[in-house]
Amino acid sequence: MSLSSKLNELEELTSNAKQIQDNLLEEILKVNANTEYLRRFLHGSSDKELFQKKVPVVSYEDVRPYIERVANGEPSDVISGEPITNFLISSGTTGGKQKIFPVNDRYFENFAFIYALRSSIVSKHIDGVKEGGKSITFLNMGLLSATPFGLPIASAVTNFLMSDSFKKWSSKRYASPDEVMFCADSKQSMYCHLLCALVRREEVVSVSVPFASALVQAIKFLETHWKELCNNIRSGHVSEWITDLGCRESVSAILGGSNQELADLIEHECSQKSWEGIITRLWPNVKSIQCIVTGQMSQYIPTLEFYSNKLPLISLSYSSSETFFGVNVNPLCKPQDVSYTFLPNLSYFEFQPVDSRNNDEILDLVNVKLGCFYEVLVTNRFGLYRYRMGDILQVTGFYNAAPQFRFVSRKNIVLSIQMEATTEEDVVMALNHARLVLESSGLVLMGFTCYSNVSSVPGHYVLYWELKTKTPNGIVKLDNKVMVECCRVVEESFNVIYKKFRSKSDSIGALEIRVVQQGTFDSLMEYFVSNGASPSQYKTPLSVNSPEVLAILEEKCVARFFSDKIPPILVDEGNNDGSQDAANRRKSN
Repeated sequence: MSLSSKLNELEELTSNAKQIQDNLLEEILKVNANTEYLRRFLHGSSDKELFQKKVPVVSYEDVRPYIERVANGEPSDVISGEPITNFLISSGTTGGKQKIFPVNDRYFENFAFIYALRSSIVSKHIDGVKEGGKSITFLNMGLLSATPFGLPIASAVTNFLMSDSFKKWSSKRYASPDEVMFCADSKQSMYCHLLCALVRREEVVSVSVPFASALVQAIKFLETHWKELCNNIRSGHVSEWITDLGCRESVSAILGGSNQELADLIEHECSQKSWEGIITRLWPNVKSIQCIVTGQMSQYIPTLEFYSNKLPLISLSYSSSETFFGVNVNPLCKPQDVSYTFLPNLSYFEFQPVDSRNNDEILDLVNVKLGCFYEVLVTNRFGLYRYRMGDILQVTGFYNAAPQFRFVSRKNIVLSIQMEATTEEDVVMALNHARLVLESSGLVLMGFTCYSNVSSVPGHYVLYWELKTKTPNGIVKLDNKVMVECCRVVEESFNVIYKKFRSKSDSIGALEIRVVQQGTFDSLMEYFVSNGASPSQYKTPLSVNSPEVLAILEEKCVARFFSDKIPPILVDEGNNDGSQDAANRRKSN
């Protein structure tokens, strides 16, 4: 489809948002009203008013039993009037735990639609991108498992790579061949992505990755491997440790033989003392970086600006395992000003006002009000009805009749480095466990706060602790063994998503506890009170990111301790309810 036709489709969708939303809900209800789940509330009806009156707002725990029944082999019509063919596994960003969501080919059609629309929007705003240039991407096949019934379980990207929609997708726009994306070994895939990108450096016009953290990791990988990459280019041969046959053959063809001049150029740039602007130095024709830099990913903006000479950082779309929401129609705006225009053909959207006194007040997509904050509810084609996402959004404007939203936060999440999500409950539980270690050594935790430190790669969690002795006026003596044990206990208390990222040396670093002087949290309260906080209602913030607050804490820091072990992943945490065993059995058969 041409650039103009895609942009015309955007205009049509946003101009007729109300009618398209109403039609979509009617279609969803006609197909799904007789499912076991909806029949309890609608008795076969597809009436919108009855749907809004009778169908409850739900969380994942409410619908999990129905999803698991289908995953375990019961018919799709437990929750969906259309056959369920795949399950998407979430990253865990909404609630700190991975979830599985049922989908079919329609989801991947929407995936392709969103990506094509994104490309058209970028081409409209950035000259040169539409002229056959290539994009660096770091997509690769992730872990693939199966339900006990044999349906695939994987991330959205992995499922898309396996779908018919991807077979129709013009992947020649990428600097890497399909075989590199199909590689399940993330290290081999990353190496080959970079090797192809360097060989094709003059053709590359953009960098496109799902999240900002992934690009920071890729740069760190390049810092470690650039000499070896140069040797490959100089010799014309791929390193022997690249054993994936698809990668080896396809990348060797792109390498094409020895290129001494290119190897010397890359070596010259990478051997400089500073890597400031390394992206534009290695890829001089890159015009933008396309990745999510909103929400928790905003912490990586300064790092990417340093590496890219402040190239445009474009958050193109807003999506999740549950559904796609919309696109950024103003891609050249500042990262902190990104808003997403919701598209009415993707799912049926409703919005519950944040902190509303009337818990029953729920608005349709076109009835939200400028400046107000909402939690978004999703009704999709695959078995989610009035599903509470946990995402808090603010209305920033309208594009034709479709509202535009700024992502504000996820509920209850206080720490995140990658796509893991550590909630207030996670932190409090971990501290309660660590308190037992402290008490056994005669110490008491008097105050704490924390933050996600991404000033170095990999980032890591930092906890600031103010301690005192159990005895009045006692002197706090810090035992290294005890404090390191506290670090370990905290990490072991966190959810499995954190532990999986922590097990990878380049994803999340060892947790750190920084002990501060007694009285530090009094100083913190004085700071907040001096800036308008009420002394009678003041609460120490559970997490902080303000440079001023961090400066106060750093000035009072007296000791630092790090976890010395990677937290173990217990069998019942990481076995996906036996789905991996099922996948292994299918493979052996």
